[in-house]
Amino acid sequence: MTKQELRNLYKQKRNAIDSKERLKLDDLLLIQFQQLSFDNVHSLFTYWPLAHQAEPNTLLFSSYLRHMIPGLQIAYPVVDPTTETMQAVLINEETVYHTNHYGITEPTGGAIVPPAQIDLVFAPMLICDQQGYRVGYGKGYYDKFLESSHEHVLTIGFSYFEPVENIADTQSFDVPLSYCVTPTTIYEF
Repeated sequence: MTKQELRNLYKQKRNAIDSKERLKLDDLLLIQFQQLSFDNVHSLFTYWPLAHQAEPNTLLFSSYLRHMIPGLQIAYPVVDPTTETMQAVLINEETVYHTNHYGITEPTGGAIVPPAQIDLVFAPMLICDQQGYRVGYGKGYYDKFLESSHEHVLTIGFSYFEPVENIADTQSFDVPLSYCVTPTTIYEF
């Protein structure tokens, strides 16, 4: 299937999961996530989960890392729709957020972290394939960001569903994940 076909299908599948079941699946994702090693992680680039897209609750995973890694630097994306790029902006307890025109929660200020200084990236996705290529929301923000990251950056996607065999229309600029965490398995690519 193509990215657009998979995007349509998995948006429907994810939205069909009721909220009680989603809470259970998020807990199972966290249990799987806790099996990974984060020995060399000092900075995390994460995102605020979109409730209207029924995304996995990334706040659980970043909170776990904040607890396990003292001094962890956490950054959130701030997008520039005119250039279709994004920057990683550091957050802290005093950070003020706003919702942009895509419905994404962003920090309103903070220091910018160059992509090459990020150790771990949570990449939003609807589904990935068995090679680690993901289907996002179709703007390419994360692939562009990851192109500038260092070669050893860990990228993790969270999915309520097992990977599909193949995405028919991956491109040379698509960046595969390091891991896909599902409620039952961790896939390493």
